[in-house]
Order: sequence, then structure tokens, then C-alpha cells
Amino acid sequence: MFIWLIRLLLGGYLLFLLFCAVTSLRHIPFSYTLGNLKARLFATLMSIVGIGVVIAVMLSMMALNNGVMKATTSSGSKENLLIMREGAEAELSSWVSKDATYVIRSLPGIEKAGSDQQPLVAPEVVILFKLPREGAPKGSNVTVRGVTPASFQMRPYVKLVEGRMFRPGTNELIASRRLTRRFPDLKVGDRFVFGPQSWSVVGAFEANGTAFDSELWADGTYLGQARKRDAYSSVLVKPKDAAAMEEVKAAIKNDNRLKLQVRSEYQYYADQTDGLLGITILVSIVTVFMVLGAILGTTNTMFSAIAPRQRELATLRALGFNRRTVIGTVVIESAIVALCGGIVGLLLALPINGISTGTVNWSTFSELAFNFRIDSAVALTGLLVALLSGIYGGSIPAIRIARKPITVALREI
Repeated sequence: MFIWLIRLLLGGYLLFLLFCAVTSLRHIPFSYTLGNLKARLFATLMSIVGIGVVIAVMLSMMALNNGVMKATTSSGSKENLLIMREGAEAELSSWVSKDATYVIRSLPGIEKAGSDQQPLVAPEVVILFKLPREGAPKGSNVTVRGVTPASFQMRPYVKLVEGRMFRPGTNELIASRRLTRRFPDLKVGDRFVFGPQSWSVVGAFEANGTAFDSELWADGTYLGQARKRDAYSSVLVKPKDAAAMEEVKAAIKNDNRLKLQVRSEYQYYADQTDGLLGITILVSIVTVFMVLGAILGTTNTMFSAIAPRQRELATLRALGFNRRTVIGTVVIESAIVALCGGIVGLLLALPINGISTGTVNWSTFSELAFNFRIDSAVALTGLLVALLSGIYGGSIPAIRIARKPITVALREI
């Protein structure tokens, strides 16, 4: 209730300021506002740069959060079902028996592909390897996924870009291109030892910026045997259509032999963002402080700009312009300065777009590689924040000067 009250007050205040701005534009030429900005060009430029730096920091943090969330939530398809052990929150803690997999393969409503018309069912083994990483010589957890040919069919965006595919039944694997850049032992042609086995990296793949860009892929049967896993971590299924999807879900949930949970692959990866809550909180805190900084910076700028113009603004009122017109004039100036600052901030932040780095997903305890992403939504948010900061920040000195008696303002320098 308290939050809604604050939103209502801020929204009403914004509408009042916008009304003042429209009133000002109807009575005072826009060239008058631009002339005031040109008259103090150096101060205006310094204010624009200052606000731009604040917006650039905010956009950088938003780009980080956007990259992490995109890498996670874009990983799953709404057309695929992911089946795991009942109660398991992640594939690492899941356990699906081979007998249960046979039952799943026989369910009606599953899409079939290939000349042999095999059902699109991909049992997968997911484990962790701890490997040395640049900046972390003691090692960082990397997700290793044991897959089948159906795994590639249901994830067509996974493309081999270097080397060759691993051979079934061998210790060969392929690494995501991002991991080959971050881990010294994962370049194509490298060999490394984990546990009692040695492993050979024979290829590199890209997965369209999804969470699979943080994984190693190997033959599922060999990986399970090498790590002495007698069951799968999960089973990926592609139903024929939406109706078949509901039928498959119901069949699995109602079969007491299986004791499995089923959800869309998209929903599973959306739930994994809970392990990245710390990043979201950090970004939110930084964004709040950056917005406050932009508002305070704009307010200070407008106080400095108005101080020597009190006689001028008082003269406007003496000529018959009302308080709303004066307030609107100052708010428009402030909004222009802040919006220009937002554009500068966007230009300053653009060089980080696409930079690749990584973090730990605490839901899977593994490395998550991602790119900073400044997309249209992030850019528009930055510009909108700058504009609103200018409107709110300029309103305080505007209202103060508008409320001052004309006779007092005319006597002040």
C-alpha cells in the first residue's frame, strides 16, 4: 500500500511538471530555452558530461545483469520438456533411472525424426569438472553435459565452429568457444586430466549466447560410465504440439512408478535465475544510487544556472507569465541537459557491449559465461532515467524561484 502511494504521488507530480512544460512551450519560444543553454555553454557541457558518466555506470551494471539473464533464460525452449527427479532443483541433483527413460520413450505424443522415426528423447548426464581458469588457478567448476544426437536436434542453435565432433564411446569432448578463451586447458587439441580419466578437446561450439555456452559436451554413454553414473541427470523430450505436451506432462505426473517432475525447458532455466539473485540485487542498488546521483547532479546544475537569472525570471512573471510557465521553462532546460547527458552516457557505455566474462550460478555451482548486453531495452531505460532525472531534478529550483515574490527576486542579483 505504501509503495502504491509513493508511485501515485510521484506520478501526479510528474504530470504536474509535464503540464507546466507544455504551458511554457505554448507561451515562450523554444529558442529562448536554447539561448539560455548556449549562454552558459561551458557549464552546460560539464553538466552533460557529469550526468553522462553517472548514466554510463548505471548502463554498465544493467548490461551485466541483462547479459546474465539473457544467457540463462534464453537457454530453454518452450516447445521442449525437461524431466527430472521429483523435488530436484537442478540437473546436478537429479537422478532419472534408465528404466524410467524407456517408459518415457514409449509415451504417445512425442515428436519423431530421422529415417528410422525415433522419438526425440534425449537422456543427458550432467556433472561438474573443476578446472584451472585464468585468474583462478585453483580451479572453477565447469558443467559437463553428456549428450546424444537427439540433444543436437532439439537444440539446433548449437553449432560446431572449430575442430570436429566427438566420437561416441570415447574420451573426446567439445568445448564452448567462450570456455576455450577463459580456461587454458580447453583449447581445441588440448588434453587434460580430471579424476582417473584424461580427456581430449576435439572441437569448439557456439550456442547463440545461451547457458550452453558455459558447458563442455561429451558422449552421454561414455561420460556416465567414466563417472560411474548408472542413471541420467535429466531427459529432454519434444512433444508433437501443445496438446501432446499436456498429455505427456499428465502421463509422467500420474505414473507412480516414475516419481518424476516435468516442466518446460524454458521454465527450468528461468528458475535458475534464482541462483543469480545477488547480481540482480547489486544492479538494483547501484541503479538506485545512480538515479539519485543524476537527480542531485541535475538539481545542483539548475540551482547554479538559475542563481544569476533570478531577475530575468522575475521579469517574465512581471510581464504576465504565471508560475507554471516559469516552472515549465526551467524544467525543459533541465530535461534537455539531462537527456543529452543520457545520450553521452549511452555512447560511453557502448564499448562494453559484447565483452565476454563469467560468474558463478549458485543454483548449479558452476561457471556461467556471458556477454555484457546493451540492447534497445537497456538503452531506452538509460535515456528514460536521464530524462526523468532532469525533470525531477530541475523541478526543485524551478518551484523555488517561481514561489519567490517578484519584488524580492527583482532586487536580487
